[in-house]
Parts: sequence; structure tokens; C-alpha cells
Amino acid sequence: MPRLFGTDGVRGKANSELTPELAYKLGRAATIYFGREAKLTELKSTPTVLIGRDTRVSGEMLEASLIAGICSAGGRAIAAGIIPTPAVAYLAKKLETRAGIVISASHNPFYDNGIKFFGGDGYKLPDAVEDEIEAIVHKIEENDDFPRPTDDKLCHVENRHNLLEDYINFVLQTTDQRLDGMKIVLDCANGAAYEAMPEILQRLGAEVIAFGTNPNGININDNCGSTHIDNLCQAVIDNKADIGIAHDGDADRCLCVDDEGHIIDGDHILVICATEMMKANKLPHNTVVTTVMANIGFRQAIQKLGGKFEVTKVGDRYVLENMLKNGYTLGGEQSGHIIFTEHSTTGDGLITALQVLSAIKRTGKKASDLNKLMTTYPQVLLNVRVKDRTVYEKEEIQEAIKKAETELGDNGRILVRASGTEPLIRVMAEGPDQEQLEGICRNIVSLIENIQ
Repeated sequence: MPRLFGTDGVRGKANSELTPELAYKLGRAATIYFGREAKLTELKSTPTVLIGRDTRVSGEMLEASLIAGICSAGGRAIAAGIIPTPAVAYLAKKLETRAGIVISASHNPFYDNGIKFFGGDGYKLPDAVEDEIEAIVHKIEENDDFPRPTDDKLCHVENRHNLLEDYINFVLQTTDQRLDGMKIVLDCANGAAYEAMPEILQRLGAEVIAFGTNPNGININDNCGSTHIDNLCQAVIDNKADIGIAHDGDADRCLCVDDEGHIIDGDHILVICATEMMKANKLPHNTVVTTVMANIGFRQAIQKLGGKFEVTKVGDRYVLENMLKNGYTLGGEQSGHIIFTEHSTTGDGLITALQVLSAIKRTGKKASDLNKLMTTYPQVLLNVRVKDRTVYEKEEIQEAIKKAETELGDNGRILVRASGTEPLIRVMAEGPDQEQLEGICRNIVSLIENIQ
């Protein structure tokens, strides 16, 4: 049986793959698990679970099912409404809940949705805990003989939409810089940051030109946000802004655009922030944690600064795992998932944006000057939709990859991997010659399409 949990929670097409029935079972199973683990006293025997969601039309349906599952197992649900993913992590810890649940498919189209969990400590659940919750889900499907409270043992549901203000105040405390005099173009992807981020920037004194702030349930990530950044690039130029900021649907990632209209991706953000943290002696061992997707230019820039880097597989959870194990304070992904363990237990797009803005203010330099701390090598990334995500392991494809690696030599690299959240194979090539890279990627993609 395929594993229910992927790289970042349980995802699928809403009401088709990710159904209300499955959401109910997940809510019930998580409450059973955390109720067991709590080992609570009789005075505090009810596990509390916080729920937040993004703006997808399916969010309320799945929220209702999760709440039903939580309450059926004797839990108390706190519904925070539309709120960024990192806010759930922060608030779950602050409110001393047993867990936090986010209903979001991040950067995916509106018709997809997802359910991901945080522990009461604000961290994403380890694989082993997800496996235990999944086992309880299967037990519920086979023979649900778990206890069900009745009468006065049933719990109320709390609707706490005011919790967004607590999170806004927390994010404001992560910077010591005012933003007066800065003109910022902001794209909230019609997603979970549409209320919080404009408010935060305005309170810090910035002039804000915002779009992607009118969600209707189906326009989340629709030609906007961090995965569709071209409009923001043009808007920064048209408005002669100091910088542009783009979030994804659940606001756990951030990409920026400098004053010349060039993208500041996660690699560049890490270099900018590492530079400032090294100056302040806040980067332990002068080391940044990144993933296999990091550009060659990132590695060169960090080494030029006198720093070091460690590499993990793709996924912010693996970056964080390395950071916690080794005591590092900065890590992230090219896609814009950046983690500052000084401030947060997970990737936070709003905190990331403030750290970049603070660097601009602190140095007195333009965003384009800071962006030039790193030179990006050409990189080509093609996605192939597949039925079997292991198809790239076949001998014929592996031979083509080895041949391409020989062709590039030490000046480039090839990375072919399965997506952890979608039925895709990602084919990436990196090196000095764009045309050469495109030919290599197209050849590998063609092989995958013909074999599957």
C-alpha cells in the first residue's frame, strides 16, 4: 500500500483523492495518537488541536471534516481560519496545543489541497510519527473500535480568527529595522498571507503596492505568487519600487525581485542573510544548510564569503533536521523555503521577507547590489508528469544521465528526481551553456515519456 503521507503531508485533488472522509479519519487518528502520547493528568485530559487553512474553496469542507474527526476522538479543536502555515506552527506552541494542522496545498493549483501536521512544539512531525498516525487511519478503516466520548465528555469547537493578530505581532518582533521610505510591491498569491503581510509592511512604515490580495477560492496561485513571478518583476520596474516580495499560497516561502527587476531566489536570499549573520556573529560555524537543488553559484558565493554549506535532499523538513542536529541557524531551499531557527520552527515567508528588507536597510545598499553577491549559473528544470515516479530509475534513463554528466564535466551537473508532492519527475541541468543544458534536459524528458 502506498504511503499516505508525502514529502509535506497528505495531498491530492480535493473531494476526489483528498476527501472529507479521509480528512475525518486523519483528524480522528491524530487526536487518538496525541491523546495517547500526552500522558496527561485527569485535570488536562483533552488533547487540543489548532487548525489553519489557506484560501482554497475546499478548505472549509476539509476543515469541517477534520474538526468532526478531532471531536469524535475526544479532542478540542481551535479553528484559526485563513492564516499562514508558519502561523500555525507558532501558535500551536504558544497556545500549548498538542498539535497544529494546516489545510493547504501550498503552491499547487486551487483544485488540489493538503493536510499537514505540526507537533505542539511547532515542528513538523517526524516520518515515524506520520507512520503511526497512518496506521491508526488504516485501523479506523478496518475496524473503528476506538473510544468515542458522549454526553458532557464532548468538546466544544473554538473559532479564534483573532489569532492572526498574535502572529502579526510576533513577526514584527523579528526585525529591528523600520522600513520608512521604502516602496515595496507585494504579491500575496491570493493566498494565506493576503491580510497579514500588507499589514506588517505598513506598520513598519513602508509604502506598499499590493496585489494577489483578493482571494475568491479558486484564484490562489493563479498567475501570481512565488511560482508565477514575471508579473511582479514588471510591477517593480513600472512602479520604480525598491523591491518586490512574492509569497506562495500558504506563505511558508518567499522570493523577491530587486530594483532592476531581477529575481532574488532562495539561493540569493540565503547568501544575503548569511552575509549579515556572519557580520553579526550569528551564523554558527559560518555554515548554511541547503539542498541538492542549490545552484553552483550559491556554493561559490558562500565559499567566497569564507563560509561553508551542508547539503540535504529536497524538502525543508530535511534542511531543518540537519540544522537542529548540528546547531545551525540558517538554511533553506532555492524555492524560497528559508528557515531562521532564531525566530521560527519552520519556513516562514513573512519573516524571510523582513530579513531581506532589514539587510537592505542595515547596509544602505540597493536590493540589486545585494543580489549581486551571488552569480547564478544557467539552470534548466523540466517536469514530466508520470504514472510511476520511479520510472527514472530504469537503466536506459540512468545511462543517459551518466552520459550527460560526462558531457558537462566539472562545469555542471544533472539532477533527476521524483517530486515528493506531485506525480512528476523533475529533470534539472546546470552549467555555463544554456543551449547545451536545454538539449540535455529535453533528451532525458523524451526518454522518460517514451518508456513509461
